[in-house]
Amino acid sequence: MKQQKTGIVIAAHGRHYLADVDGSHVQCVTRGKKTNVAVGDIVDVTFTSPDQAVIDKIQERKTLLYRSDQYKSKLLAANVTQLFIVVATEPSFSDDLVSRATVAAEAAGIAVRLVLNKVDVTANLEQARTRLKVYAAMGYPVHEVSAKERPDDTVAELAPLLDGQSTILIGQSGMGKSSLINLLVPDADIATREISAKLDTGKHTTTFTRLYHLSSGASVIDSPGFQEFGLYHLSEGMLERAFRDFAPYLGGCKYYNCRHLAEPQCAILDAVGAGKIAPMRHELYGQLLHESAQTLY
Repeated sequence: MKQQKTGIVIAAHGRHYLADVDGSHVQCVTRGKKTNVAVGDIVDVTFTSPDQAVIDKIQERKTLLYRSDQYKSKLLAANVTQLFIVVATEPSFSDDLVSRATVAAEAAGIAVRLVLNKVDVTANLEQARTRLKVYAAMGYPVHEVSAKERPDDTVAELAPLLDGQSTILIGQSGMGKSSLINLLVPDADIATREISAKLDTGKHTTTFTRLYHLSSGASVIDSPGFQEFGLYHLSEGMLERAFRDFAPYLGGCKYYNCRHLAEPQCAILDAVGAGKIAPMRHELYGQLLHESAQTLY
C-alpha cells in the first residue's frame, strides 16, 4: 500500500506544488486538472516516489485570501491570520489596490496591517502619511519602517507581530517587499532558490507564492507583486459588510434593501456627506458593485 501523509503546501507554480511533509520538501500534483490548491493549505497526500506525491484532499481551511477577475479566481493563500499590505514613499502606491486588499481581507476574516516602507525618503513621506490616514482612521495599524536604511529598527517593529501568526505580505512591485522578507525570514534567499529548483521554475523566483516557516512556529508567505486586485467573487451583501468604515451605519438606512448608491435617506451616503466615510471608499464600493454584476462564474 502506498504511503499516505499530511503536509502543508509551501509553494505553488501553475499546477505544480511543493509541500512540507515531516520537514521534507515533496513535489505534488493534483488528481485530474483541479488547481484549487493554495499555499498554506493542509493537504493529505499519497506518495508515488520518495519525493513525489499526489494531493488527495485539502483539509478544511480556516481562511482563504484570493482575488478574482470576471472569469476565474486566483488563490493567494489559505489559513493566513493576517495580511501585511506593503506600500512605500516611492514609487507611488495605488489607493485602489490597498483599499481592495482591505476589503478582501475583511471578507475573509483576516486582520490587516499597513507597512509604510522607505520612510527615509523624506520628500514624499508626509504625502504618503496623509494618504494612509484614511486606513488608520478605520483602525488599521500603520507601521513605518525603512528596510534598507534602518534594518534593525524594521525587524524590531515587525518581527514581534509575526509571533503565533500566519502572515502574508502583498504589495505592488517596487515597494520593497522582498527586502522586508529577507529581513524577517533568515535565509529566505537560500530557501527560495531551493524551492525554485524543486518547482523547476529556475530563475523566475518572484513569480510564485511561497511560505517560509520561522523558528518560532509562525509562518510568513511572500506573494508576487501585482497591480490589480479583482473582487468579482464578493456578492452585494458581502461587499457592504467588508467595508469596515460602513459598519457603524449599516442598518440605519430608510430602506432595508438600500444599495447605498443614490437612495434617499441612506445612512452610508449621509456619512459620506458628513465626512465620516472617505469619498474614495464609497466610489470603490460602487465600482465593486458594478464588477460583481458582471461576473461570469
